[in-house]
Amino acid sequence: MDANLIRLSSAFTFREFLQRKVQSSSALSYISCGSKYFGRRSWNLQYRKVGILASSSRDSFDEEAFEAQRLSLDSKARESMAEEAERAFNSSSSSEDDPKAWKWRIRKRIWDMMEAERIAQNPRPVHHRIPNFVGAAAAAKNVGGLDVFRVANCVKVNPDSPQKQVRFLTLSGGKKLLTPQPRLRTGFFSVLESQMLASGTINEACTSVGVAKYGRPINLDEKIKVDLIIIGSVAVDPKTGARLGKGEGFAELEYGMLRYMGAIDDTTPIVTSVHDRQLVDDIPVEKLLVHDVPVDIICTPTQVIFTNTSIPKPQGIYWDKLSPEKLGQIRVLRELKSRIERETGQKLPCGPSEKLPPTAQRRS
Repeated sequence: MDANLIRLSSAFTFREFLQRKVQSSSALSYISCGSKYFGRRSWNLQYRKVGILASSSRDSFDEEAFEAQRLSLDSKARESMAEEAERAFNSSSSSEDDPKAWKWRIRKRIWDMMEAERIAQNPRPVHHRIPNFVGAAAAAKNVGGLDVFRVANCVKVNPDSPQKQVRFLTLSGGKKLLTPQPRLRTGFFSVLESQMLASGTINEACTSVGVAKYGRPINLDEKIKVDLIIIGSVAVDPKTGARLGKGEGFAELEYGMLRYMGAIDDTTPIVTSVHDRQLVDDIPVEKLLVHDVPVDIICTPTQVIFTNTSIPKPQGIYWDKLSPEKLGQIRVLRELKSRIERETGQKLPCGPSEKLPPTAQRRS
């Protein structure tokens, strides 16, 4: 069992467990307990030097500490992505077919353009992010006007800034919001519903802090049907539906895990919201990888585009593309891999090694 995952038995109370854990260990560790262990209650605790945080207890949730750690880890991740991009640029002369090199060139062009043309919004700079853009609220309004959005009961939305208004429209519309923890660093997905929230807290619940504070964590055994996926993009081709994210591959991992859970299938619509200037025509479909996620609909501040994409959607997790470093950082992926290996009796393949940003690792 993962040392960071502790399931509590009913032999003693949670309070007794907490007292024993605090008294018996000076180490600061992370505890995540699914709701099935406490009926309707779920716990998501972190021991920190600043104190104990409990998402089930709103009064004791230390928002400042949570946000400080999130920003610190995000900064380190962006630095590592910048280093990876630089390596890809330097190697591009030796191999024009390097999949990372051509993707990084397009991303950099879009990020540079958005900053130069002043269509970038905070957080800035937009480099190595899903870029927040001027008109994000108008693009979200176009998402909200889609038939597939209106009839959806459960919507999966990425946690990035330009899609915050989409998350707000989901919750304020009485829909179930499924959103991943940023970079899957603290778990898997969280579910939020308007009836879970006090009056006036929906806007806060649309932020990373709000998700940790108000959301109900789920695991791979959750029985859930996702009707619509909203995904962030750096660049997208309106003619083919080909899309580039910021380069970490988490959207693809999230999609693959939802496929494994049976929460989505090939018919589940995928929508992205971007600025009109993020539309491109030079993403070579023939160079896309098997796990790259295409989009069916693009919403910008000025238009709605149905791509009628013919690009196949990923069928799950492609383990031969997944590096041991990324697998080591994401607990839920390790759990899924172990489960599949137990069920099939066969060892899954592993992808080549790579240098990764320190996103999921919890430190004392």
